[in-house]
Amino acid sequence: MSKRVAVLTSGGDAPGMNACIRAIVIACKKRNYDLIGYLHGYNGLIKQESISLSLDSTHNLIQQGGTVLHSARCKAFTEEAGLKQAAANLSEAGVDALLVIGGDGSFRGATHLADHYLGQIIGIPGTIDNDIAGTDATIGYYTAIDTAMNSIDKVRDTADAFERIFLVEVMGRHAGFLALNAALSSAADYVILPEFFESPESEIKKILTQIHAQRRVRGSVSFIVVVAENVWPQGLQALTKALNDSGITDVRPVTLGHVQRGGTPVSNDRLLATSLGEYAVSLVGTDTSNVMVGEVNREPTTVPLTTTSDSKPLNSAQVALMKSIMNERYG
Repeated sequence: MSKRVAVLTSGGDAPGMNACIRAIVIACKKRNYDLIGYLHGYNGLIKQESISLSLDSTHNLIQQGGTVLHSARCKAFTEEAGLKQAAANLSEAGVDALLVIGGDGSFRGATHLADHYLGQIIGIPGTIDNDIAGTDATIGYYTAIDTAMNSIDKVRDTADAFERIFLVEVMGRHAGFLALNAALSSAADYVILPEFFESPESEIKKILTQIHAQRRVRGSVSFIVVVAENVWPQGLQALTKALNDSGITDVRPVTLGHVQRGGTPVSNDRLLATSLGEYAVSLVGTDTSNVMVGEVNREPTTVPLTTTSDSKPLNSAQVALMKSIMNERYG
């Protein structure tokens, strides 16, 4: 029996969301499912604001950043009345399965929606932060690493020219995945991660040890510190001041910001988005619901939506690499 499927993108945008939408469109067409897309995340669901999605809408979509369905935060979706309205709209539209592309907050919303909606709900992880448990990587994560790496490479050029110390803040919300891999791939000299942050005093001591040791070995050269957002109290300006107060005067802070969310998705994000989109549609019409589809060891998997906010550890091999060639290099 033919099904009606709906898809929306919620929360922060991530490169590869469009690639996932494309895969969903193709997979639904293959199975003769009707597909609609809700605009502006859960806001569109509450307002019954949707568009029909067909194969025509997939042309040149895989390489586009952002999301053609647009995204937004939705305060009304945190309230009982908003959830009930969304469930009623899905029923009125005859939607059998709702696919939600987003992150932790989006999945919490989907979990609450399940209390009022009897159809299938399937989450697809789309966030540059990679902070979703149950999947090795999230859509957008690989592209964000490349974007941060390329930016840090450019910062290094001017840092070398003036033999300066640069503090580069990258996104990641409250997780260090993006900061760690951006630092490793750009050959940064030090990285500050929430998973290992003890106190400003101990971190400053470690940074100073690295700077002075490196200068004894190589002379007065550039030094790049990658900082995960939300980890340093009062932000980069406070870290800059702390270094200044410790006798390190030529320090420049750089916040990369939302540039990390944009751009053409790299191949790994396109492949992940395509795989997860297809896999999510393959579950439509089964007993599987209130789950997130993910990928572990290159194989598709499902986990309950309620577990996606569980703590997700950094890759132990990459942590060991960080300690070996960065944070404890001159220890």
